[in-house]
Amino acid sequence: MGDERLFWRSDVDVGGWIAPRLGPFDGRVCTVVPRGFEAYVRILHPVSNDQDPDGPDYYTWAQVCAFTGRRPHALMQWRAISGGWADGREPIPIDHPWPGENPEIGFLTAESLAALCAVLARFTRPDAECFFALWEGYGWIHGSPAVVALGPGGWSATVPPAFPREIMDGPRLRHPHRDYILFSGPLSAAGSLHVPGPWEQTPNIIWPEDQSWCVASEIDFDSTVAAGSRELVDALLAAPGLEVWEVGPDDSLAFDGDRVNT
Repeated sequence: MGDERLFWRSDVDVGGWIAPRLGPFDGRVCTVVPRGFEAYVRILHPVSNDQDPDGPDYYTWAQVCAFTGRRPHALMQWRAISGGWADGREPIPIDHPWPGENPEIGFLTAESLAALCAVLARFTRPDAECFFALWEGYGWIHGSPAVVALGPGGWSATVPPAFPREIMDGPRLRHPHRDYILFSGPLSAAGSLHVPGPWEQTPNIIWPEDQSWCVASEIDFDSTVAAGSRELVDALLAAPGLEVWEVGPDDSLAFDGDRVNT
């Protein structure tokens, strides 16, 4: 972690307001962010460009739709617009399937998180304490033995847990089907909760102490959901560097939730 502004929280009850306001675990928006906010948006995870050196670093889903001939809309699903595999399910046949990469699952890129936090900061007191929940199930958190065979002798090395034993054995913020390690700090520290090494990981849930907004990146979703005031949502819809669509709390983000591109 390495950011001295972030503190582990054993008093997980500070997040106890969320779970009672969540809907059943069925893929709807209210599955991951609480009911009761004025407005909600879906932030689509950008699509990395690893093939075209002359193209942008990332493609939007709308750009993918322009290539594949599918229709962009608030509840579009990657499998339906790309013609590719998604979540272990076979592709939907389309005339011009997307030849590139898939969006990231379960987290925002560092660039997207920075753009999101720039908007959130306008609706958050500068001295406000924010909370960052990290799903406890990531393999890198728990460490593992790693074995590399180099000739007849080979060698092995143990990858230690990412956090001290106090945190590894400590209380969890418990939601239906998901348990989280909880940290707190200023909003500007959101990008500091990351995986050691070459992989990325951003917080799965973020909210301020006044509970005026909530952001969630569900581990199985390729989009992030934000909820808050009408003014905040309007600002997110207009934010540069993010692909944002307004949704409702009962809208489905499940793999079969796209009723347009079928």
